[in-house]
Amino acid sequence: MPSLRGSTIAFAGGRLAFGVGLIAAPGRTASGWLGSEARRAPTQVAVRGLGARDIALSAGVAAGALQRGALRPWLAACVACDLSDIAATVAAGDSLSSRARWGTIALAGAAAVAGLALLARAEG
Repeated sequence: MPSLRGSTIAFAGGRLAFGVGLIAAPGRTASGWLGSEARRAPTQVAVRGLGARDIALSAGVAAGALQRGALRPWLAACVACDLSDIAATVAAGDSLSSRARWGTIALAGAAAVAGLALLARAEG
């Protein structure tokens, strides 16, 4: 079984990469989720905010893993954010394509499960 520290750093790295993508190229990165709306400037404001959220979460998770500090609260926050992304996507209903809905549920769901698995292994 991979080490908790290594797995946690990999988890944080994936979240960091996604956050950077949302900030650097919001229209492209979020188009699979939001369709053509992702190219609208007002939508990109919110998408970039989500990117900043993921970068902040990844920094907290990585710092907790590297410094053997408070890891559980950061992982719990990641899981909560992933579940809120699922809830927001489901609440949008048919305004999102079926592909976008299920893709987001799969991606955020996988991230939530990974976060829960790390949370179960983390101490304190």
